Amino acid sequence: MKKIISIGSSIVLILVSLVSSCDSVKNASNTQKGAVIGTVGGAVIGGIIGNNAGKGGKGAMGAVLGGVIGGVAGGVIGNQMDKQAKKIDEALPGAEVQRVGEGIRLVLNENAIRFDTNKSTLTTQAQQNLDKLVPILQEYPETNIQIFGYTDTTGTPEYNLTLSQKRAETVKWYLVSKGLKASRFTTIGNGIADPIATNDTPEGRTQNRRVEFAITANEKMIQDAKNGN
Repeated sequence: MKKIISIGSSIVLILVSLVSSCDSVKNASNTQKGAVIGTVGGAVIGGIIGNNAGKGGKGAMGAVLGGVIGGVAGGVIGNQMDKQAKKIDEALPGAEVQRVGEGIRLVLNENAIRFDTNKSTLTTQAQQNLDKLVPILQEYPETNIQIFGYTDTTGTPEYNLTLSQKRAETVKWYLVSKGLKASRFTTIGNGIADPIATNDTPEGRTQNRRVEFAITANEKMIQDAKNGN
């Protein structure tokens, strides 16, 4: 099994040290300190996603996964996300799994979800790989899932923006047809933005025809973690 990349925990620990030593917040309550850590940490992690980890979805993905809940609640959520990320990695060895902050970034590239040029339909292999993902997402029902669709540069940017939205929608509704709640999903088409490979070769264009997931805690999971449930 490949190593799951984790972004955020070390940053939060550094921020805890920095915030705790700052004269202006030494006398602040734990809640106030947590708010400072969450705000600053979210901005830092979001920037890292945009510049390094998030070759796809620099803006949108960074905004979704950049938030830091922090404190004990953040640790509880992070632990659940660690377990979920490990299971996804084991089920889909061809996918790229990253633990970012208190969420998960999942890149379903050509090894997991492959789209033909100008197509938004799922191949048989893509359906089989999504089937492997379903029971894991069902096991962790208190998460929100944003699906980002991408294309290569074949065709006009306007056409590809629509196509990428269709690809994200196709993945969503396939998962819904397998029993997942539609309310958990948000879909976003990013078109030709943020390629993960060159568009100058057939192999590179194949990699760019992909979808990415941002898996985050929903409000119930956050509140349960804060309440110690």
